[in-house]
Amino acid sequence: MADNTQSNQKTYHKKPTGEALVTAKRHSKDHELKLYGSCFCPFVQRVWISLQFKGIAYQYIEIDPYKKPESLLAINPRGLVPALKHGDWGCYESTVLMEYLEDISNSYPLFPPGDAKLRAQCRLWTDHINRHIVPAFYNYLQAQEMSMQIENASKLQNEISKLIDVAHPNGPYFLGTELSYVDVQIAPWIIRMRRVLTPYRGWPEPEAGSRWALWVDAIENNPHVKATTSTDDLYLDSYERYAENRPDTSQVANAVNEGRGLP
Repeated sequence: MADNTQSNQKTYHKKPTGEALVTAKRHSKDHELKLYGSCFCPFVQRVWISLQFKGIAYQYIEIDPYKKPESLLAINPRGLVPALKHGDWGCYESTVLMEYLEDISNSYPLFPPGDAKLRAQCRLWTDHINRHIVPAFYNYLQAQEMSMQIENASKLQNEISKLIDVAHPNGPYFLGTELSYVDVQIAPWIIRMRRVLTPYRGWPEPEAGSRWALWVDAIENNPHVKATTSTDDLYLDSYERYAENRPDTSQVANAVNEGRGLP
């Protein structure tokens, strides 16, 4: 007899939908700068938002992260996305790639130009996002026991509060009125809070009128974020495996389960 539970399980999507699909099609022609990505991956979305924001010409190549092609492995032997190939050179890791895009294009900088101290502040709070907010997101999503879900939800809220406390008081973005580096670093997880954490874990909507609500609304309505965001069902389907904490869901999920740093 067929396993009905297994047959009803949702699986990850293999191509973007909605506005992200439109963007991917617009950037499907061959170009010397290639972004290898997966439509549901938040680390990919960071780099994708950066490319869109900066107006850099590129080619988007959708990759099935569970069937790693040689073209990706040639850039990153671990087969993780995002990866960039620029001519005969390749590199990976989302934060590294965002800085590379800053270096090769002066148009629409995400780092505040000419202010070394403020740029250092952006790097400091990017580190906070990667060390504390991102792991807390996955710990909360992957927790199966209610007590652990409550504990991890509190941890996530606490780490977000630390970021809000150092953000521009009026916003709506981290440094004020314009999208910048820290915003792009956290944007994919803000998108997934409403589309993944809310349906699977009951994550609350931001309190009306709060600084967090202002920030979330700005991210949700930013044209470059919207251009790289798929329809809600893509995230709901693709993250069910995380919410159920299925074995070998991803290298990120395995690292969270083993208490290691994210890959």
